[in-house]
Amino acid sequence: MPETTRRNLFKAALAGAVAVPLRAAAAPAPCIAKTRAPGWKPGIEGQRTADLGDGTYLNPIIAGDRPDPTILKDGDDYYMTFSSFYAYPGLVIWHSTDLVNWAPVGPALHKSVGVVWAVDLCKHAGRYFIYLPANPDGDGWKIFAVWADDIRGPWSDPVDLKIDGCIDPGHVVGEDGKRYLFVNGIRKIRLTDDGLATDGTLEHAYSPWRYPDDWVTENFAPEGPKLLRRGPWFYLVTAVGGTAGPVTGHMVIAARSASVHGPWEHCPHNPLVRTLEEAEPWWSRGHATLVEGPAGDWWMVYHGYENGFRTLGRQALLEPIEWTGDGWFRAKGGDLSRPLPKPARGKPGAAGFALSGNFSADSFGVQWAFHDPRPDEMKRVSRRNGTLQLAGSGTSPIDSSPLACIVGDRVYQAEVALELVGAGEGGMLLFYNHKAFVGIGFTPDELRVFQYAEEQTWARQKMANRRLRIRITNDSHVVTYHYSRDEGRTWTRLDTRMEVSGLHHNVFGGFLSLKIGVYSAGDGAVRFSDFSYRALA
Repeated sequence: MPETTRRNLFKAALAGAVAVPLRAAAAPAPCIAKTRAPGWKPGIEGQRTADLGDGTYLNPIIAGDRPDPTILKDGDDYYMTFSSFYAYPGLVIWHSTDLVNWAPVGPALHKSVGVVWAVDLCKHAGRYFIYLPANPDGDGWKIFAVWADDIRGPWSDPVDLKIDGCIDPGHVVGEDGKRYLFVNGIRKIRLTDDGLATDGTLEHAYSPWRYPDDWVTENFAPEGPKLLRRGPWFYLVTAVGGTAGPVTGHMVIAARSASVHGPWEHCPHNPLVRTLEEAEPWWSRGHATLVEGPAGDWWMVYHGYENGFRTLGRQALLEPIEWTGDGWFRAKGGDLSRPLPKPARGKPGAAGFALSGNFSADSFGVQWAFHDPRPDEMKRVSRRNGTLQLAGSGTSPIDSSPLACIVGDRVYQAEVALELVGAGEGGMLLFYNHKAFVGIGFTPDELRVFQYAEEQTWARQKMANRRLRIRITNDSHVVTYHYSRDEGRTWTRLDTRMEVSGLHHNVFGGFLSLKIGVYSAGDGAVRFSDFSYRALA
């Protein structure tokens, strides 16, 4: 006899209730009332923002999944982008004039080259470049470049630099005027003057500082080299300790040299940033880039996991640094649990953007992106009268590429209207990857429930529907579903709830985050409209 499991017992207990698994509500579900901690200022749609409006800010500077930040100072403007992994369009560029308030410009990567990890954004001879590592077919990592004469695009298609087996490129111009890429390892290779091909061989560059053997880390993993030249020195800022795993693992170290070719001297203050204990608000802090502020002071941008909310991914953090008399620098932010003074002389600009609205074309990449799309995935999309029609793909969310949207709040509610076309199936998800998602879906005659990245067939319910509105509420990892047949005037709650705190990298790998997603499967299509989002305080 098969072993009885808790999940099988749960299924059996509910199997008899399939005819009535839903609870009707005469009015919309009430908002969740709780104190917003530890004190972010609500912005658009209640989304938390860093700028507290009193001359201080509270991290993160961009909430949600913004890992491996790379930042460029371009006159009075700052631009930043992040690893985009399986999201296409990808590599969304953000703009700021004060290092605290950031708004998206648009995606720089439209042609799929597979999963994309930590990149480097730079400007050379008036042209913008992003150097990016990608794994096109799962056959091995390569370094690509995209370029543009205007930061807002258009951006070129990816150019394969023929640097195989490497990740985390960092660009620098040496004292000889030549261009170089440093990569994980820490190794370097010379580029041609146009930056679009190599002009040498990959060679060892630096043996990073080693932390004490009794420190609890994921692994040594020297990665994310970022370089700058200041005064007589080249500074090399590197991540070690592993980007996930134990919260004390990831860290920031530095070295300097009078030449891009070395020898490199370890910073006496290493590690410059490190999470010391689980009580801190930000875990696994590392992968830093230095940048000069509007007033000539200096700052460090890096990422970290929010304490208890690894599901949100690695978020972008800003910390002040100070240069010391011996030509080194120190981080001054501490554990980032408190507000910090904003960079002086910065001009506040737009912060974030509204997620609510229709599925317009200009939100692709900035908001909505396909997860791990095929080369022809965009052919599934058509738009008309403010709606997005998405042709079916696969048999369910298990084998279909959803449209997914990054969120950055601990407690939120999202809704979408959907209309089934033909024999289509559609629904709404909280999606990490195809091994980890939850949600509900509808066919023309059934409701379907997804937990543990699989359909719970015992929860199917016969019901005739072509047009519905779906609501997902995520209350600090406890997920509740509602649907409405009358455009949101009354709602029916699904009795099944889901706890999703475990849907993150340390369980499922991939370095991703839990996103809101919509899907379309089967032989028909789904017409989506009127998406709304609000953070709940």
